[in-house]
Amino acid sequence: MKIYTKTGDKGTTSLVYGQRVAKTDLRVEAYGTCDETNSMIGLALSYIKNENFPGKEIIEKTYHKIQTNLFHVGAELATPKGKEVGWKLAASDIEEMEKQIDEWDEKLPPLTNFILPGGHPAGAAFHVARTIARRAERCAVALGEDVNPLVLAYLNRLSDLLFVTARYVNKQLGALEQTLHSKQE
Repeated sequence: MKIYTKTGDKGTTSLVYGQRVAKTDLRVEAYGTCDETNSMIGLALSYIKNENFPGKEIIEKTYHKIQTNLFHVGAELATPKGKEVGWKLAASDIEEMEKQIDEWDEKLPPLTNFILPGGHPAGAAFHVARTIARRAERCAVALGEDVNPLVLAYLNRLSDLLFVTARYVNKQLGALEQTLHSKQE
């Protein structure tokens, strides 16, 4: 099977169930931005591959599930109004993220100021993934009422988890957080 189909050469693509839409369609933007988030998470994980620190295995396990779930989110966003996708998110997927956010956040110093994205390359990449997830959420919100509310909640919570993960990874790898008012030495 060839990777290219040539069916998109004129600026259209297929949604789930085969409906053709412009590649600029908001649905395509929404699920494409989820794909972008997923790819950035993969990049962030690649930066910790050769690192050793407590909690690394939980990060990898957590994000393996999240990367899989992002395909589910993308499928929901690529499904036209009035149709259903075969694999859906569950409220428990969001609850698992909330539990992980709380667990890692308890191990971090409390926030007293805005922090600047950066630190270790893995932490910085998780921060970038967070901003992409926020964009995916905005695209999903723009689709309106025909979006599964769990998709919106999932993307919102994912960006929170990515923020905490960036901070947690930076702490575990000894990268100092810079705040708006701190001076870099």
